[in-house]
Amino acid sequence: MSEENEQQYVEIIDNDGEIVKCEVYDVIDYEDKTYALLLPIDEEGDEDAEVIVMEYVEEGEDCYFQTIDDEDEFQRVCEYIESLDEEDEEE
Repeated sequence: MSEENEQQYVEIIDNDGEIVKCEVYDVIDYEDKTYALLLPIDEEGDEDAEVIVMEYVEEGEDCYFQTIDDEDEFQRVCEYIESLDEEDEEE
């Protein structure tokens, strides 16, 4: 994502069918797919510590977030994200 100060917010539906407002923290490319890291925002506007990882899909002019159903794919993506965090800490 760009280094701009502009924050982007989206609303997703959680497993309970509730709408959750999230900040788009980052978007990464990995294994020919794009993934979004979303930070849930509680009602007071504070960010929760738990990051949600979803696949980011673009179809024509439409785009949406999709749950990663494949457990192996999810684990690989999380390990990749963690490796990026470790690289940032080393710098």
